Amino acid sequence: MSLRPGGRRWAVATPMAVNAIASGVSASTTLLVAWGVSAAEFGRFTLVLSIALIVTVGMVMSLHFVMYQELPRSRPEEHRALITTALLSTLVLGTALALAGVLAAPLLTALLGVDPRTLCLALALALSMAVNHLTESFLRGRRKYGLTSGLKIVIAFVYLGVSAYCLLVLDIRNVDGYLLALIGTNLLFALVSAVGFRIDPRSWSRSLARSLYRHGAYLTVLGGLSAVIFGVDVIFLNHWASQTEVGVYSIYNNFPKRLLGVVFADGIGLVLLPTLAVTDTSTALRRIGRLSPAVFAAAALLSLAASAVFFLLLRDEYPYSFGLMALAALGIGVHTVFNLYSAALSMDGVRGARALIAAQAAATPLVLACQAALIAWQGLVGGLVAFILCNLVLIAAVVVVSARVYRPGAEAPSVRRPEVRR
Repeated sequence: MSLRPGGRRWAVATPMAVNAIASGVSASTTLLVAWGVSAAEFGRFTLVLSIALIVTVGMVMSLHFVMYQELPRSRPEEHRALITTALLSTLVLGTALALAGVLAAPLLTALLGVDPRTLCLALALALSMAVNHLTESFLRGRRKYGLTSGLKIVIAFVYLGVSAYCLLVLDIRNVDGYLLALIGTNLLFALVSAVGFRIDPRSWSRSLARSLYRHGAYLTVLGGLSAVIFGVDVIFLNHWASQTEVGVYSIYNNFPKRLLGVVFADGIGLVLLPTLAVTDTSTALRRIGRLSPAVFAAAALLSLAASAVFFLLLRDEYPYSFGLMALAALGIGVHTVFNLYSAALSMDGVRGARALIAAQAAATPLVLACQAALIAWQGLVGGLVAFILCNLVLIAAVVVVSARVYRPGAEAPSVRRPEVRR
């Protein structure tokens, strides 16, 4: 029996609200860790997370985005083979890359400027994130929004509880325990999410795996570019500044960026990504263009307001500076607009991925040069200014490329169909 319009609205609005609460709990946990450890230790926490985000791209190979696209377009009887093939392939590839990273530790630690323990934590976190992202995409792709939001908020409270216990009871002042707790809760979500889908190893298919990876190849290149563009700033800061400055930068920029990203992915994105997968991209891009000033203003104001509040809760190691908050808010506003354009193009399959790759590839040399120059010159402030400028450059490149690819009269499918060969 189908839901009435009011019921459908509640079925969407309720999971979005629950996910927003879960995002708030996750943000509170990050603040708790920042408050409980030194700025230098929190800088190490950020460095591990930044490296993990880059490595995760190679482990998951964008199969979570492929699931967002393909599960809504596929017949229910095809879901088991898609899910099983994606999960088992990711477990094998992710484990192999983690082991390769451990074997290459002498080279990687010198290249990244980290110690072996930090590298191993980053690799373990990357593998847990890859599995977490993929299993969550199974639930969302099958439109199990209520189950997804319920599991997210429970896991968020588990992570908060474990972190609070480590800090307030065990008095742990280094970040290793909190990183292990994050890894554990990522794996816990992946495990309990299995109530929302079925795995049958016999349905694994080599040809389907090749097709999935081939379809995800463009998105993987795109994910790699994005991970480097938005993760290398922390590595640059770790090279040209102190680890304490990395921690302060993380609170001003990376924390609100991830908070807005989680709200986007876990709240609005809960239904936005599957919806974009079946929506005409030209129409979506035009709507984003019209809404971008409002989106920018809302994200910037939210970031500024949140910063003004949560900086009051932190210790003196994190300076309370309205100027730095304003710079961070401007960057978050522009970054949110870029994320909307990226989501619309990513959900258009190969054509959209190609357009986004072309835009990011063209902008990447300028973006990296801008980050390196400003961070080497001005450290924390340079990083905040670079983040604003880099997102503006990326938006300009996306608008120019998408205007050409999706120009009036360009060939476009009237019906969005699966692109993965069964």
